[in-house]
Amino acid sequence: MATAPSATATVTATAHGERAHSNLQFPDYRRNVALKYVKRGYTFLMAYLVTIAVVPLAGMLLLELANMYRTGELTRLASIAKQTDLSFNLVTVLVTIAALVAAICSYFLLRTRPVYLVDYQVFRADESWIATYARFMNGSRSCKRFTDEALEFQEKILVRSGLGQQTYLPPAVQVAPPQCTMANARLEFEEVVFPIVEQLLAKTGIHPKQIGILVLNCSLFNPTPSLAAMVINKFKMRSNILSYNLAGMGCSASPISIDLAKQLLQLHPSTYALVISTENITQNWYFGNDRDKLLPNCLFRVGGAAILLSNRRREAW
Repeated sequence: MATAPSATATVTATAHGERAHSNLQFPDYRRNVALKYVKRGYTFLMAYLVTIAVVPLAGMLLLELANMYRTGELTRLASIAKQTDLSFNLVTVLVTIAALVAAICSYFLLRTRPVYLVDYQVFRADESWIATYARFMNGSRSCKRFTDEALEFQEKILVRSGLGQQTYLPPAVQVAPPQCTMANARLEFEEVVFPIVEQLLAKTGIHPKQIGILVLNCSLFNPTPSLAAMVINKFKMRSNILSYNLAGMGCSASPISIDLAKQLLQLHPSTYALVISTENITQNWYFGNDRDKLLPNCLFRVGGAAILLSNRRREAW
């Protein structure tokens, strides 16, 4: 006589099934596959989709023609054409060939070249440049240019700004009395920009003469010779480099510089573009008591970044 399975056996089987299911370990593809390479591969595929599709078709057509020639089918087709008095309109053939050539040339000449970010470097100042809240307020008091109300306003803005205690100000502003001269402004630029460009070139292994485009933006400090000329002279870049010095554009200058470099890379193949973005504090420090003009003193600090772009295909990987 058959007996019904016991509840204990059912529970045991269920627990065994759950344990077996929990032992199934699926691979974590997020760790096994570098997503950046997947993204690069997808970008490459989309950029050259037409070429990838046309080249195999052209190869298959050539192979088929070669096979027809080997088997004598092309000769047979030619003899059939002669027997049936098949003729071609020369003008139509020439126009068709010219249209195909023009279409191919237009595709290769007018297509958008991909622009790659090779590397970048940001500025990190020396510890002596650090401007803590206390150091900032001590400097403001020691210069004896601000009223008590202006000092109180600056302290209130500092606390609420969210800048933190690790921001930087140039030494010329922090000494007493401040020495906001053009010479010190140029020195600030050199100490910010030259090191980041050197570090960027060292990281990428790019020689300065390989750079064909230089775009530099600094809104408030624009001496003559230009800041871009200072960079070219410092690193002995080539004489025919395309250099642009953007000024007076405020916070929008950085994306404008990137876009300008991108547009120039569409016109000049197989080259590098160096984009430098910075701002100069030394000569633009405000010593009055107008609250609107005191805000930049409290909010803006030293900074700089150098970005290397390229349209060379090898930089895609």
